[in-house]
Amino acid sequence: MKYLTTTIATVSILGLAACTTTGNVEKNAALGAAGGALAGAVIGNNVGSGDAKTGAAIGAVVGGAGGAYAGNQKDKAIGEGTRVRQRANGQPLYYDQSAGRYYYFDEARGRTYFENGELRG
Repeated sequence: MKYLTTTIATVSILGLAACTTTGNVEKNAALGAAGGALAGAVIGNNVGSGDAKTGAAIGAVVGGAGGAYAGNQKDKAIGEGTRVRQRANGQPLYYDQSAGRYYYFDEARGRTYFENGELRG
């Protein structure tokens, strides 16, 4: 029963991580929580009183917090917030770190343009 609960929780968290489109914070938090829960369950089962549930809960909290922090740092490093940026017509925007501006790709012309329509060199 201990392993079934841990397995269900891990699969659920990984499933939610696959659905995120908002950024690295959510994805890394979910993956960190899943990994932490799994590691915590194994450690909790093999050490002390053999309580895998408590180990999984502690591992999920620590792993989730660590993953969220790592995702936040990753977003800051690329200059991206935690949400997907899009133009009004739904085109995704990408961040040009050297220019410090967002741009989009025009498939019809095969060129990239900054948000204001200026051609990106």
